[in-house]
Amino acid sequence: MNVLILGSGGREHAFAWKIAQSKKLENLYIAPGNAGTAHCGTNVNISAMDFEAVKNLVWEKGIDLVLVGPEDPLVKGIHDYFLADEVLRDIPVIGPRRDGAQLEGSKDFSKQFMMKYKVPTARYASFDASNLQDGYTFLETLKAPFVLKADGLAAGKGVLILDDINEAKAELKAMISDAKFGTASAKVVIEEFLHGIELSVFVLTDGKSYKLLPAAKDYKRIGEGDTGLNTGGMGAVSPVPFADAEFLKKVEERVVKPTVDGLIKEGIDYRGFIFVGLMNCGGDPYVIEYNCRMGDPETEVVVPRIKSDLLELLEAVGKQELGKTNFELDPRIATTVMMVAGGYPEEYEKGHEVSGLDKVEGSIVFHAGTKQEGEKVLTNGGRLMAVTSYGNSIQEAVEKSFSNAEKINYTGRYYRKDIGKDLLQFGN
Repeated sequence: MNVLILGSGGREHAFAWKIAQSKKLENLYIAPGNAGTAHCGTNVNISAMDFEAVKNLVWEKGIDLVLVGPEDPLVKGIHDYFLADEVLRDIPVIGPRRDGAQLEGSKDFSKQFMMKYKVPTARYASFDASNLQDGYTFLETLKAPFVLKADGLAAGKGVLILDDINEAKAELKAMISDAKFGTASAKVVIEEFLHGIELSVFVLTDGKSYKLLPAAKDYKRIGEGDTGLNTGGMGAVSPVPFADAEFLKKVEERVVKPTVDGLIKEGIDYRGFIFVGLMNCGGDPYVIEYNCRMGDPETEVVVPRIKSDLLELLEAVGKQELGKTNFELDPRIATTVMMVAGGYPEEYEKGHEVSGLDKVEGSIVFHAGTKQEGEKVLTNGGRLMAVTSYGNSIQEAVEKSFSNAEKINYTGRYYRKDIGKDLLQFGN
């Protein structure tokens, strides 16, 4: 099979690394890819948002399957674009159509969906310019902290958690009236704050059946001890020690099954990944959000734990035959540590040379914001590389990642040295 992966991050490198191992693979292309994906297949310098260029590439290279990594092309309807084109319509696209991608593309849609299909989630209400005053009133019915979410995609920045009610009201006005997040915050979802421990569960579905992928916990804040600004993710651990078999059974029965069944009842032909952001509230799962794709850096610990042939699974999704496939997991723990540019998530420099990658032993380095120039690997983003390791305990795995992160050098090197530390209390 000839396969095209769309995207350029650590998630896409993890997919490329795994698919490159498939006995079914003939040629692998990644658009646009990064310095790491270049070692798994052929990078093609086109944007995942340039649908016409993607079409031409698919036609030129005889692509048999397209795996969409990021959310933007899905929410903008790349799957629908394929289905509407005579040349492309029979080529499987792994990733939902525009209607299914609304699970991530609209917070209001996803909350209405959860309520309709009785998926446990926080109490909420949605507001826009027509009922802004009602939004102020609703905030007064809640206890601090107050959660405000832009309805649309805001590049991961559209969620505010505020302790002061006056600040919450001011931010609600800034989001709706002053377009703080552009058109994404023309409508805002206000939620009750959930207390508990956060984790993510991943589902692969063909629109009829599904496979439950490993759970993971990621670390969003830039600083150790979960301090400082939010980022795209500074590390991850899988499996999650506080998500035991009993808890995951609740997740499947209360969240995953109602979600997949709800999509079917809505007439949404959803073929791809569902990321379920959860809060474990005293042993009960509550959904914080859905994403219509895999998470990053969680993919860098989830995909390495899949023992089955991923391309075989994706092919089965395209044919709606996922229920006939076998699915095996590596029982070991996987951890990843994200190396970032100095200054990230605020201003940072690009173009610094990365050295020491050849000294890494016993870990997998998944590239994210890097580019290849001749023999050199250069920094080309905020989150640069995810150093993933296996172990029989979290401590064993994460110490391998830390040890190898120390061997990789570039100007402004930074990574969190406490990934997984909070989970050691659970005895793993």
